Amino acid sequence: MIRVTRVTLPFRYNLAVMLDRFLVPQNTIVTAKGDSQSLDIGEAASRVFLLTLSITSIVEQESIEIGIFTSADATTWDTKPIFSSPQKFYAGEYPMLLDLSSAPSAKFVRAHWEVTRWGRGPTTPTFEIGLRLREVSKEALHEAQAEAQGRR
Repeated sequence: MIRVTRVTLPFRYNLAVMLDRFLVPQNTIVTAKGDSQSLDIGEAASRVFLLTLSITSIVEQESIEIGIFTSADATTWDTKPIFSSPQKFYAGEYPMLLDLSSAPSAKFVRAHWEVTRWGRGPTTPTFEIGLRLREVSKEALHEAQAEAQGRR
């Protein structure tokens, strides 16, 4: 005889698939300015994303700056980035919040990077990077906002 027990979970699962992709694949070698491939974000339930820039290799006296551009059709891109990171000079992981709430027509994003090198030695900058884009759920945003308000 098989006995079936019903279990009620104290929380609700969100069955929607959250967007989690790399705009720039991990361990990409960057030696000049450039652009990533476009990424379709049209199906994302949220308009807020966590960008994580991973710099796994860098030499001294160089910097990298990341900008995020949006498009409605992946053909015509905005002339100015909707988001720009400050220059980065060191290896590490840099989480940044990308809020596209003010750009409801944005269906595609792509990253653009500028690199610079100065000082002695070779003048070609060399970075090993990755740029991950993860959708932030509305529930997580509400929870973070409530927590932030409670700290004031």
